Amino acid sequence: MKQFDVYGLGNALVDIEYEVDPDDLRALGIDKGVMTLVDEARQAAIVSQLAAREANRGSGGSAANTIIAVSQLGGSAFYSCRVAADDRGRFYVEDLSRAGVATNARTLMTPSGVTGTCLVLVTPDADRTMNTFLGVSADVAPSDVDTAALAGSQYLYLEGYLATSTSCLAAALFAKEQARAAGTRVAVSLSDPNVVAHCRPAIDQLLVGGVDLLFANEDEAKSLAQTDDLATAVARLRGWAREFVITRGAHGAVVFDGQTVHTIAPVPTQAVDTVGAGDIFAGAFLYGITHQMSYPQAASLAALAASRLVARRGPRLTVPAMQAILREFEADS
Repeated sequence: MKQFDVYGLGNALVDIEYEVDPDDLRALGIDKGVMTLVDEARQAAIVSQLAAREANRGSGGSAANTIIAVSQLGGSAFYSCRVAADDRGRFYVEDLSRAGVATNARTLMTPSGVTGTCLVLVTPDADRTMNTFLGVSADVAPSDVDTAALAGSQYLYLEGYLATSTSCLAAALFAKEQARAAGTRVAVSLSDPNVVAHCRPAIDQLLVGGVDLLFANEDEAKSLAQTDDLATAVARLRGWAREFVITRGAHGAVVFDGQTVHTIAPVPTQAVDTVGAGDIFAGAFLYGITHQMSYPQAASLAALAASRLVARRGPRLTVPAMQAILREFEADS
């Protein structure tokens, strides 16, 4: 028996979310709908221009959102990341603890530098645009990997954003090597179309030799496969992953379980904010397949969780909300 269902490695970012419109993005010179890495000065300038608007704060980072979703549903999860010994870093570690996630982040707090921050700009069409300053999370290193916790996990989960930093990529590759040696399955999320497009050599390194499970949205999958056709992308992804999930927003998802391609119907909802939709989908899916669900069942649970998330503001749901989703799913199954 493994101690943890999922071990995650990723960036630790405090999310600061604003509501904006496309004109605001154009005025700020920000590309809509993608994640862009910025330096601390650029991020501070954007915050200054949005100072009159209400902002919501929460602990985030793609992999963290996924790992927290696993825990909220009742799974066991561990998360490795790096934060600074500042107010945001302490807030982040405490938030992980409140979510029931085991972590070595407290022991990795660095006395210098600042905790990473992600500005999440949400437009009326429910799209999210992110400007991220990684701070000390860009310095995640192989030594930050808790090899004992990793060996005691069913899955290692790596976010694609780790490909944006040489140090983070080294940590991801080390974790993947350790997982293979321990018999821990490897799952990777491509995370963002910009990451696939602009960090392709690093993504290729992350996927070399194949992974057990790959998560991607439709744009990411097509970018990886270098095609505009979904069916072609589905066929080509088998060259990188033994199993995979392609999320398609309002069109549901496509799941390949290693033998069969399954089409998962969407759960109708009025989307307000798509921040974290892919993250919660991955978390619910990983919970499902580590708790005796079939791949179609796990994907249907994940689609339900994602539909509930996008109907409200913010990248995460509460524990009671996630437990209610699980009960609803089980009652209807």
